[in-house]
Formats: sequence, C-alpha cells, structure tokens
Amino acid sequence: MQARTLALVGATGGAGTTRTAVELAALGARDGRDVAVVDAAFTTQGLSEYVSDRIGTDLTALLTDETDASLSAATYPMDVGGGDGNKGGGNGEDGDGTAPDGATGLPGRADAVPARAPFERVARAETAEAGRKLERRIDEAATAYDAVVVDTAPIGSNAAVAAVTAADRVEAVTPATAHGRDALQRLRGRVADVGGSVDGAVAVARVGASDAERDGGGGADNLLPAVDPAVGSAPEAATGTGAYVEALAETYERAFDAALGIEFEEPGLVDRIRS
Repeated sequence: MQARTLALVGATGGAGTTRTAVELAALGARDGRDVAVVDAAFTTQGLSEYVSDRIGTDLTALLTDETDASLSAATYPMDVGGGDGNKGGGNGEDGDGTAPDGATGLPGRADAVPARAPFERVARAETAEAGRKLERRIDEAATAYDAVVVDTAPIGSNAAVAAVTAADRVEAVTPATAHGRDALQRLRGRVADVGGSVDGAVAVARVGASDAERDGGGGADNLLPAVDPAVGSAPEAATGTGAYVEALAETYERAFDAALGIEFEEPGLVDRIRS
C-alpha cells in the first residue's frame, strides 16, 4: 500500500529532522504534489522558522483551545522558493478557508502546520488526550494532501508517540556518525516499545564533521550529503540537481513508494573519474 503519511523521527536531537522534512515537502511540490509538514516537535518548534509570515493559530491551539477549527486554520505556506508568501492573511488562508495555491512558486504546494506557542500551551498539548487529537489531525491532513510528513522529536513525548502510531510509515533521521548509528538502534527499541516499528532510516552528513566522527551512514537506507544547515539556505530541493537532492529524491520515493518525475543529469566522464 502506498504510504501517504510519514513520521520522520529524530534518533537524536539536532539530527536534521526538520530540515529533511522541509526538503522532502519542497521536492514533492516541485514534482507537482501537495505536501504538508506537521510539527510534532512542540518543544523545539523548528518548523515555524520556515514560515515567513506571522503565525497566529498554530497546531497546539488546535489540540487545546480551538479543537473545532479546521486544520487549515493552522496551515501556512512554507518559504520554499519563488513564492510571494502568505496571500491569505495571518493564518495562511485564502478567502475560502484553504491555504493559497501556488504560494511556493512550485507546481505543487508545500505547507506547514507549525507549533508556535508559549510553554503553558505546549504543556497542555503534550497530554495523552492531546496526543489522540494529534492523531486525528494527521489523518485530517492526509485527506487534503498527496503526502504528509510529520516532523517528530525523539520518542519521549505523547506527541511523538501519536506521530509514530498514526503514520503509515516511520523513518528515522540520524547523524551520519558512529553516535548516530548507536542512537538509531536505541530509537528502534523505543518505537517498538510503543507498538510501532522503524521502517527505514536516513543518515544526514554534517558540515565540518571530522574523520573520526564520520560513519558513512552505516545502518541507514539513504545518506544525505552535507549541506549548509542554515534555515536561509533551504530548501535545496526546490531547484537543485546535485547529490543532496538526488539522495532526497531516493528517500522520498522509498518512503512514499512513489515515482518522482524529476530528472537528474548523468555525471560526465571527468566527474565519474574523479568520484
């Protein structure tokens, strides 16, 4: 069965999960698909950094204070290249209550459902009841988008458990280091403890990692080459054709069991000799 919802779970903090989620969404939009990234990492709230306009209603509000509102109330176009930003006001909606089409400047849509909340509301959004509501919100997103990526913190919260429980597929994101390889094994155990399984893994190489730190992505299904980690440099996948984007495309196709129509140039003879 083709997966529509993907929980992207960090094996460690700072593994690159949010950036990878944003890149996958941009890649899907580049291929003409509508993709949403749902933020289940409430404490870091990193997804909000990829939304250029003011965030009013956020995901935690839908799980606590505004439970009757539609998902679109907390949906915003991501700043993924070429768009003119939020065309519909503070909540990222057009006049009909939906996120604006084409706001990214790509053939498809890349939307965010971010967390941007004070600590008090974050605490209420981490209850078991809120976790069950998050599962329903993920299912709601799946009815409106071709693909949904859930940005998930390392397992240790009700939101993370809800994400791996609700998603069709679970992929770990880990640093391409020996520490990351060990963390991946621990994550597999934690996900199994809550009745799930890790279906695949993505190792993310770090800029400036020493030879002693590098592991080459051992134990992962895909290795993403190092790129500038700054938010302002993302997303490479909107227009890029290099090794990083090609590895992302392989990850997308494997995780969602889907074929992308993006073509990558074959390396020339000189490039093959150098590699």
